[in-house]
Amino acid sequence: MKSLLKIEDLVSYIGLYTILQGVTMEVNKGEAVVILGRNGAGKTTLLRTIMGLVNTRSGTLALEGRSLIGRPTYTIAKEGIGYCPEDYGVFDELTIEENLKIAMWKEDKETLQRRDYVLDLFPDLKVAYKRLSKTLSGGQRQMLSISRSLINDNKIILIDEPSKGLAPVVIERLAHALQEIRKHTTILLVEQNFALACAVGERYYIIDEGRTVDEGRMEALMSDKALQSRHLGAI
Repeated sequence: MKSLLKIEDLVSYIGLYTILQGVTMEVNKGEAVVILGRNGAGKTTLLRTIMGLVNTRSGTLALEGRSLIGRPTYTIAKEGIGYCPEDYGVFDELTIEENLKIAMWKEDKETLQRRDYVLDLFPDLKVAYKRLSKTLSGGQRQMLSISRSLINDNKIILIDEPSKGLAPVVIERLAHALQEIRKHTTILLVEQNFALACAVGERYYIIDEGRTVDEGRMEALMSDKALQSRHLGAI
């Protein structure tokens, strides 16, 4: 597979605190890769560092061989990285239609086709298309966040904890949607819900105390209860 996103010995900090202390991973084009780890391990900080929202001290962070370090967030997004933050990142006072439109880099035929695709993928959004985002459920807001990341021709989408706070039935629907998305888009997913991670991911990386401590195929992790217990806690 062709390498898309490459990270080597990445160190990043917030204020006086060094959060990432040596993260190394690689995401190949067409893959769905899951980042796992306990709370506070640095998973969210990694996604924020990729997007230029957290300062980098050292290491390598490149998309298709082009360094992202030190670049403004909007230029990183324009390189082809879609980002779904942990708190959804949608505009409450805008409708679903307006949220999708404001996310578009351009309103051409291909972009409008992608809009139609996400509305077919998430029928709830099609039904509520003219409603304000603040009236949506948590699951619908998550669907909208993911849809915004898919509206442009992105090379990879970063998704942070999409199952957080959602009911099991909604998580199941979300898993099916992500399985469909991964057929067309490279995914880097942070997820605490192990069942969802297994349903979506092909490979995994485990981060502990800001460092990459393990990697492999998801099927191998699923059968390794000792490794799960050591790095992820009770599952």
